[in-house]
Amino acid sequence: MRILNAAIMFLLLALMAAISTASTDKQAYIVRMDKTKITNTFSSLVSITKPWHQAVLESLADGDELEATPPELLYSYETALFGFAAKLSSKQLESLKNMDGFMSAVPDKMLSLHTTRSPFFLGLTGKKGKNGPWSGSNLHSDVIIGVVDSGIWPEHVSFRDHGLSPVPERWRGTCEKGTKFSPSNCNKKLIGARYFYGGYLAAGGKINETNEYVSTRDASGHGTHTASTAGGNFVEQANLFGVANGSAAGMRYTARIAAYKVCWPGCSTIDILTAMIKAIEDGVDVLTLSLGSTSEAVPYWQDYLAIASYFAFKSGIFVAFSAGNSGPWAYTVVNTAPWIMTVAASTIDRSFPAIIKLGNGETFEGSSFYTGKALKGLPIVYGKTAGVTGAAHCIPGTLNPKLVKGKLVICEPGDEYMTQTERGEQVKLAGAAGILVMSTVGEDLANEPHVLPDILLGTSSSKAVIKYVNSTKAPIGTIVFKGTTYGNRAPKLAAFSSRGPNLVGPDVIKPDITAPGVDILAAWPAETSPSTLESDKRRVSFNIVSGTSMSCPHVSGIAALIKSKHKDWSPAAIKSALMTAAYTIDNKGKPISDLKSHALATPFGIGSGHVDPIKASDPGLIYDITADDYISYLCSLKYNESQIALFEEGFIECKKEQLAMQPGDLNYPSFAVNFNRKARNVTITYKRTVTNVGIPKSTYKVSVEAPKGAYVIVRPKVLSFKKLNQKLSYKVSFIGLSRKKPVVNSAFGSLMWVSGNYRVKSPIAVTWK
Repeated sequence: MRILNAAIMFLLLALMAAISTASTDKQAYIVRMDKTKITNTFSSLVSITKPWHQAVLESLADGDELEATPPELLYSYETALFGFAAKLSSKQLESLKNMDGFMSAVPDKMLSLHTTRSPFFLGLTGKKGKNGPWSGSNLHSDVIIGVVDSGIWPEHVSFRDHGLSPVPERWRGTCEKGTKFSPSNCNKKLIGARYFYGGYLAAGGKINETNEYVSTRDASGHGTHTASTAGGNFVEQANLFGVANGSAAGMRYTARIAAYKVCWPGCSTIDILTAMIKAIEDGVDVLTLSLGSTSEAVPYWQDYLAIASYFAFKSGIFVAFSAGNSGPWAYTVVNTAPWIMTVAASTIDRSFPAIIKLGNGETFEGSSFYTGKALKGLPIVYGKTAGVTGAAHCIPGTLNPKLVKGKLVICEPGDEYMTQTERGEQVKLAGAAGILVMSTVGEDLANEPHVLPDILLGTSSSKAVIKYVNSTKAPIGTIVFKGTTYGNRAPKLAAFSSRGPNLVGPDVIKPDITAPGVDILAAWPAETSPSTLESDKRRVSFNIVSGTSMSCPHVSGIAALIKSKHKDWSPAAIKSALMTAAYTIDNKGKPISDLKSHALATPFGIGSGHVDPIKASDPGLIYDITADDYISYLCSLKYNESQIALFEEGFIECKKEQLAMQPGDLNYPSFAVNFNRKARNVTITYKRTVTNVGIPKSTYKVSVEAPKGAYVIVRPKVLSFKKLNQKLSYKVSFIGLSRKKPVVNSAFGSLMWVSGNYRVKSPIAVTWK
């Protein structure tokens, strides 16, 4: 049990996902209460030794003599939220709902965890970045990044504190003791460490202490990797098995880091919520969360991570979440609240090529981290030639050692949950010489460190190899491993990266931005194998991992850089700078492509484009948003008083002008326009306000690329500023052109304000529904 205290204001309680046995139907919930009514009701019962939440829960137990077990408190909240997280039976929940002051009870759910080259690729090093965010004075600010993840490996060289000044006096956090973790593991770099598992246990989760630590120490590697990506130190000669060699550094390599462990490996909403609230109280400046659910469309008032992120926003904290790894399908993006920065994943210009030459002379390029000798002229087996049913997917027990020994085995993804490296483990156990990992979705070559020689192939190459194998009596192949190459065309949107449109808020484009998330090298725990397999006895200091989990901390670290330069900017201002400065042209001068099919990437995949830390540090104009603006946005979504009360203390009644607003009127740095497919020549007009943060006296002219099937009018077309921080407004009207059948469901364009070297660009997405 933890009693949280801090500087926000509110109510909220949490409880978690189902545990049921023959004798009880307990489930964990996040519970919100009205502070005034609860305090008044239980004032006579509460003493120094009995806090209000205990009195509430005892009253539930006393109210039902037949209840086998009393309610179980997990966490209590008294600052940003007012409430608690607890395990309740259905009868106890009903009793709670009848209590004066009850607001809501939402069941907990389990979420999942969704860089030597990155700094150079992003322009933070070398001549391009000499006057940018990594220049001298910008690095001295004590920005604190809170990493909510699977913990951290504190001894890693990426988290040493050589040369750092004392811990900022404003820091209110602590370093919690636990299994193989003590306060002495923290230093001037890693300044905080906490862990939360009450929700995970309440949901029936178990912590196996033979391969997990009941502390902030990281066993999976995920948290260590993301923390070092955001704020890890400079480390020379970082590599994995000799590939990707170079100097590793986090995006804000002088930042302080506070680690909050919430994944065991399941990640309970209750534990994440509690960690976020505690991070707010501790005093972090940036929160990075590389986790989330599947594409479940839950209103923001039912999404407690969105609510906690709103509290963080009100406290001046920038919050970034990963967009999810459920691409390339539409409507899969998660973590979509507008006050959150939602990050997609894309490639950098580094690759690890491997070439396979088939017996018919065809050659295909794939990817591999293996650096050994070539595998020459080996037989290829697949499916029934490799074993019994399931052998095509390399499921345990399906590969026949007599059929695969010394050969190359093809493994396809399957419906069963297995990682690439787990399939590779089965191939190695069967005695094969190597594995051909097939892709069924897109041309991604985001590989993993296998326990045997491997090659990962994209969809088109995979189909060609399988066609050859199925049409040949004795198929053979030769694999040559090329190591590390640089200067490839990039960025490209990863096929696995989740896509919009935004199911919950269709008037806001999500994801917001894309960043490096494919084959990212970063810190790794000393006692965890690079493949995470127990049978793998290899140990590394750095590992290569892919996912929106990797792209998210890139943006979080860059946000910390911008905050260190612009200390008075709000989280919305930083977000606006990152979005309007993003680019959509790759390093070869072509529009960013999508590895789903090599088509052009759209704002539903990359948002405003690829993050550019250099331009974002001096964006010219920003679209700022206040907490009041977000409340108006919630009113425009037609949320009722009790639903909005979950975001603001007390019940807020929406004003008439707020109810008359369109969700699209939110002062967001992008435009999502939704037309009724049956309507003709409909006009939708939005208002935006920009703030001058560039040159005091400056004039901006608008440039519009209208989406196909729509007409765009901007008034005025010129914005003339006389001083810094001056605000000017404009209106933009979108007209859906009359036609019998829209050519496409969605079309894309852009609106850009231009002044000298400043290009303040916003994407436009028009959808006919």
